[in-house]
Amino acid sequence: MSDRTAPLAVEELRVLVGNGEIDTVVLAFPDMQGRLQGKRFAAGFFLDEVLEHGTEGCNYLLAVDTDMNTVDGYAMSSWERGYGDFAMHPDLTTLRRVPWNDGTVMVIADLAWEDGSPVVAAPRQILRRQLERLAGHGFTAHVGTELEFIVFKDTYEQAWDRNYRGLTPANQYNIDYSVLGTGRIEPLLRRIRNEMAAAGLTVESAKGECNPGQHEIVFRYDEALVTCDQHAVYKTGSKEIAAQEGVALTFMAKFNEREGNSCHVHLSLEDVDGRNVMAGEEGGMSPLMRHFLAGQLAALREFSLLYAPNINSYKRFQPGSFAPTAVAWGHDNRTCALRVVGHGRSTRFENRLPGGDVNPHLAVAGLIAAGLHGIEQKLELPDPCEGNAYTAAYDHVPTTLREAAELWEKSDLARAAFGEDVVAHYRNMARVELEAFDAAVTDWELRRSFERL
Repeated sequence: MSDRTAPLAVEELRVLVGNGEIDTVVLAFPDMQGRLQGKRFAAGFFLDEVLEHGTEGCNYLLAVDTDMNTVDGYAMSSWERGYGDFAMHPDLTTLRRVPWNDGTVMVIADLAWEDGSPVVAAPRQILRRQLERLAGHGFTAHVGTELEFIVFKDTYEQAWDRNYRGLTPANQYNIDYSVLGTGRIEPLLRRIRNEMAAAGLTVESAKGECNPGQHEIVFRYDEALVTCDQHAVYKTGSKEIAAQEGVALTFMAKFNEREGNSCHVHLSLEDVDGRNVMAGEEGGMSPLMRHFLAGQLAALREFSLLYAPNINSYKRFQPGSFAPTAVAWGHDNRTCALRVVGHGRSTRFENRLPGGDVNPHLAVAGLIAAGLHGIEQKLELPDPCEGNAYTAAYDHVPTTLREAAELWEKSDLARAAFGEDVVAHYRNMARVELEAFDAAVTDWELRRSFERL
C-alpha cells in the first residue's frame, strides 16, 4: 500500500474551522446508484461529536429506486423491519475541500450496523472486500475512470419542466478533439478542472467528444478505492458547478440515438514493491496479466449488471458505436470489450462496457473479482481479436438489463465472489427498475400509437 496522505488533515480542519474559513462538513456515502447521500453538519458539531462517534442514516438509502421510492424485496431494509438506521463512520483519508461550495469540506463514510458489523451490500464495502482478497495475493489495484458527459445550455429546472425534450446542446456538431469546440465552454470546463484539483483530484486533460455538447475530463489514476471515491465526488461536484453556471450536464449512458456517454475503466496491479505485475518481458503481458484478463472474459457476461446497471445502459451497445458488443479482447483495439494498452510500467487493460451511469465502486469490485477468478483458476487467455470485433464470431454482451440480471442471479461465480446477500440485493435492484419501466408508457409509444393505431 502507498503512504498517500489525506487531501486534508483533521488538524488542518480544526484550524480552518477555528478561523471561520470552514463552517460546513458534508458526510456522505455512495449509494447503489453511485450517488452521494448524507448530511451537512455545522463544522463545530462535526468536530465535537461526529468525528469520533459518526452519525446515523435511514437504511432505506440502500433500498430505494432512483426516484427515492421505498420498494419491496430487500432483506436488509423494509417496512417489516421498521426502516431503522445504519451508522455512518467518516473515513478521514477522504477528507477534502469542496471549493464549489463556500466554507465546505466533505468526507466519505463507511456504513455499519449497530453492532459494528459492515453493511455488506454497501458499494464501498463490496469494493473493500475485493481489495482485501486482492491484498491476500500481495497486490494492489490502480484504477482510472474516464467519464463522458453532455452539456446543455438549459438549466436543470428548465430541462425538468420540458420533460428533457428539445434541449440545446452546448455544441451543435461533432467536436471530438476540437480545441475550438471545447473553447466554446472553456469557462465551465476550466472551473470544473480547477475546482476538482483544489478538492484533491489530479486533473489530466479535457477534450471534446462526438455527440453535440459532449465532453470528457480525465483525472490521473490512483489506488482503486481512492479513484472510485473521487469519481463520486467529481460526478456530484460537476453537476453542482454546472447548476451554478446556469447550465446542465448529464452522464446518462445514452441520452439520444447518437453516441452515448462512456466511462472506460483502466486497471493495473502492483506488488508490494510498487512494480506493475501486469508488465511482461520485452513490453508484453506477464503470465499473471494473461490469467487476470482471461478472468475478465470468463465473468464479463455474468458481471455485466455491475458494469451496466440501468435499463438505459444497454442502449449504448450498438455495432460501430465505439461501445462494445463482443466479449473479446485486443491490443489497442476499440472494437473489443477489453482493450490492452500501455507499455512497461503503464501496462494495463481497459474495460469499455461501463457508461457514464456506472457505479464505480461496483464496477471495479467486479473487475477485481473477475481477475482473481482468472488468477486462482489459472485461466488461459484466448488469442486477441485482430480485426473488427463487431462482425466477428464472439459471444455478445447482454443486450438488456433483464438478460444481465438473469445472468447475475444464476452466477455461481458472483455468489462465490460477493456472497448470496449481495447477489440478491442487486438482483432486486434490477427487478425494481424493470418493473417500473415495464409499467411506464413512453413517448415512443405515444408518438407511434396516439393517432395511427
